[in-house]
This record gives sequence, structure tokens and C-alpha cells, in this order.
Amino acid sequence: MLNNKPLHRFRMAGFAEGLSLLILVLIAMPLKYIAGIPEVVSVVGALHGFFFIAYALIALYTTYKVRWSFLWLASAFVVAFIPFGNFWLDHRIKQSFY
Repeated sequence: MLNNKPLHRFRMAGFAEGLSLLILVLIAMPLKYIAGIPEVVSVVGALHGFFFIAYALIALYTTYKVRWSFLWLASAFVVAFIPFGNFWLDHRIKQSFY
């Protein structure tokens, strides 16, 4: 039986990372360039960086524990750079593993 704890952790990390990317791109960046408030990007960017590093480490751990193929790991890293990408990957994980 597949141990779902690593997958659950990965999905939660993906949600946090994906949400922080959306906040950075859709809220913080417009506030910087349109409203002239660059401090928002500094704060949100630092939080996003923390969530990305946590996501990357959890992706590596999940790959080891669940015995993911290299394709799953590579797609996990690629989608982290695409807005809404983590939410798409989460949908694929639910289809494939649950």
C-alpha cells in the first residue's frame, strides 16, 4: 500500500509555493510597478523563496519515499516556475496516486 503522508506533505508544500507565486506575480509586482511600493516585493519575495526551498526539499524527499520516476520529480520543479502550475500538478497527483 502506498504511504500517502509524503504525498500529502508534498501537496501542501505545492499549494503554499503555488499560492506564494501567485501573490508575488499578481499582487506584489503590480504594487511595486504601478503603485510604487517596492517593499511588498521584498517581503513576499522572501516568503516565496522560503516556500520554494521547502517545496524543493519536500519534492526530493517524496521522490525517495514514494519512488517517483525522474519525470515526476522534473515536472515538480518545472511547474514551480509556472503560475497555477502546482495546482495542475496537484490535480495530476490526485488522479494518479489516490
